[in-house]
Amino acid sequence: MTAPPVLLAETWRPDMDPTGWYMSEKLDGVRAWWDGENFVSRLGNVYAAPEWFKKGMPKEVLDGELWLGRKQFQKCISIVRRQDMNDEWANITYFVFDAPQAGGTFTKRLDHVVKLAYGRNKPDYVEMLPQLVCKSPAHLKERLEAYEQIGGEGVMLRDPESLYEEGRSRTLLKVKSFVDAEAEVLRYEPGRGKHRGRMGALVVRMNDGTEFSVGTGF
Repeated sequence: MTAPPVLLAETWRPDMDPTGWYMSEKLDGVRAWWDGENFVSRLGNVYAAPEWFKKGMPKEVLDGELWLGRKQFQKCISIVRRQDMNDEWANITYFVFDAPQAGGTFTKRLDHVVKLAYGRNKPDYVEMLPQLVCKSPAHLKERLEAYEQIGGEGVMLRDPESLYEEGRSRTLLKVKSFVDAEAEVLRYEPGRGKHRGRMGALVVRMNDGTEFSVGTGF
């Protein structure tokens, strides 16, 4: 199946003023694109959700996250990746944060999501991801600390005037107390000492060309 045209986040920088942007909790769940019939991963793989879980879902495209709870990512992904349509899906919630094909700005699309999430025919396992308008950098810091204190990963910022677009965009920003990044795995180094004879560190390359080793033994 073709990978869906999902919007991906960039990392917020302290020199960027978040005032007026929407804030939401950064969930530690599994990103899922609802194509009107199935939940699909970023890579285009269909999640085997039971029919009773999909019952009542709208025949329109939604962007959201399958979520089990804070600090439950590994268990969540083990549930949704199984192919047996297992009953543990009853513990999963689909948090909707956008309606990509509804058109207009994020604020306009958010109104559409509100009608879906709070409408009379709302599916049992669908919720809207709560959004707050950021009042100042101090307000962002306050929400970041509040989410982290309850086990959340951080904050997502969204430009209220932005259109939905495919790929990474500065209109969607992730805010965390620590910084993470993606790197390409180039090769592995042999283990040393007690790890001799095993795979040792991974050699990776960042987007800027920087190469370094990660880990000491696997």
